[in-house]
Order: sequence, then C-alpha cells, then structure tokens
Amino acid sequence: MNKLSLRTFTLLQTVTSVGLSALAWAVTGVRPIWSGSQPSDRQRIYFANHTSHGDFILLSACLSEKERAITHAVAAADYWGKSKLRRFIAEDMLSSVLISRQWTSPEENPISVMLSVLDQGHSLIIFPEGTRNMSDELLPFRSGLYNLSMARPDVELIPCWIENMSRVLPKGQFLPVPLLCRVVFGAPVAVAPGEERRAFLDRARAALLALNPRPDRDD
Repeated sequence: MNKLSLRTFTLLQTVTSVGLSALAWAVTGVRPIWSGSQPSDRQRIYFANHTSHGDFILLSACLSEKERAITHAVAAADYWGKSKLRRFIAEDMLSSVLISRQWTSPEENPISVMLSVLDQGHSLIIFPEGTRNMSDELLPFRSGLYNLSMARPDVELIPCWIENMSRVLPKGQFLPVPLLCRVVFGAPVAVAPGEERRAFLDRARAALLALNPRPDRDD
C-alpha cells in the first residue's frame, strides 16, 4: 500500500470513528460510568459482555478521541471476513482486528495476532464469551483473556458492562432504536501469582457481572 492510500484509509478510519461516535451519542445518549477506573492513555484491554454488533461502537464512543485512534475491537474473521465488503467495513473503516476461530496455521493463532497489536502500543476491545450472547447469563469466558494477561502483564484489563445495546441494535437488524445506554467501567483485574486459568476467568467474569447496573434484567 503506497503512502497516499495509507493516508486515505487513515483519514477514512478517523472520519468513521468520529461519525459513529457521534451517532452512538445521538441514538443512545450513552453515559460512561467510571467505577473503579478512570479514563487513561495507558495501554489497556477492555473486556465486555457481547449482545450486539454495536457493542464496540458504544464502548469506543466513551473513550477520548486519542484513545479511540489506538483501540481496536477484536472480531471474528469467519463473519467479518466472509466477503470483501464486510472485510472492508471491519478492517479499513472500523480498524478492527480480525481473528480466525478455526485457525490452522501458527500465523493465524488469535493470541499471536492480538499480541502483535499490543506490541505496537495499541489497546484492544475483546468479548471473552467468544460470541454474541442473547441469553440472560454471561457465558463462560474463553481462555484468551488469561493468555493475553499472562503474556503482557503490564497491560491493564478493564471490565466493561454494556447496557441496553441488544435493544438498540437487535440481532438481524440494521436500523438502531433510540434508547438510553450506559457503559460501566470497572476496576482493573489481573492474574494473581499462582492463579490457575479457570479460577482467573471465573473471577474476571464475576467482576464483569458485578458491574451490571440492573442485574434483574436482560442486558
């Protein structure tokens, strides 16, 4: 890719980011609640519940423009890479990181792909359930969060509860429904010395669930 096209796509990503952030605020009036953590330029991995394709847009809208520019949502390549148009939207417009859930070669290893992004000083948004979840409960977390934390212990892990996005943009719908939303950012979590993988994942899941401002309702 030559320098001109690289500048073009960087501009496209910036315009898209600003536009989607403004749309998210207009449609949802999203209110970020910093509970246990504060906005920061520090490199982070934000991990959140996942009920809608709009989740990462809402979370990103709560970050500063500087943070948004270096924060990338991790998305499934088997969905977003299925066609040239979807890949263009995900990678070139939304600056997402596509990972393969059915990887066969070492260079496709999702952890390696995500670590390469972190090694550039960027931050990530991940959904540790591994898929959109339309049920009332969080699914068990997959191992990626633990593996990333073990490999890069200096990167903060911030739990984020996204409220109401499943109603704003339900599965299969393309037009958002105006409803108020909140994103609750919790205190950082980290792997304790000697802590086993499943114990950490259960603790991280509990930390995320504890942020739900309406625990008796669906997200």
